[in-house]
Amino acid sequence: MERDQIETELQRLHPETFGWALACCGRNRSEAEDVMQLAYVKVLEGRAEFDGRSSFRTWLFGVVRLTAAERRRRHAVRHRLLKLFFVRSLEADVPGPESAIDYSARSKKLVDGMTRLSRRQSEVLQLAFYHEMTIEQVAALLGMSIGSARTHYARGKQNLALMLRKAEQGTTGND
Repeated sequence: MERDQIETELQRLHPETFGWALACCGRNRSEAEDVMQLAYVKVLEGRAEFDGRSSFRTWLFGVVRLTAAERRRRHAVRHRLLKLFFVRSLEADVPGPESAIDYSARSKKLVDGMTRLSRRQSEVLQLAFYHEMTIEQVAALLGMSIGSARTHYARGKQNLALMLRKAEQGTTGND
């Protein structure tokens, strides 16, 4: 792909890709913006090359996911090293999901539920629901078998539905 084609695709997919970056970064807007910038730099500098084995969108989501994972690993290592050198524990000054975006009460419950799912279940549901990927595309993007993707999808939906029912009962029970 030529650079101008890549730039056009990045622009076209930006809103959707940012939604995926938010999911990969625990709904932390600032972290998602950093991940997006790093992913775009990788793509534009040729450190991540599109080979055409999947759609550009699927490939780009993979670059974002791997970039977010690299940042999490680096942060975890840095955190452990700092704890070794400093006696007091470090607490991350990261806003929770509810402070990143002003959601309606129902949306907030959904976002809270998504963040409480396992990472894999959350990733699979995010890609399937918000990015309208098929289970096959999700499996390819996340590097898992189709059977595993289906299992994470089914269990994620089941767990999310249970959490939402409990949250609804909690609110209606207090009225």
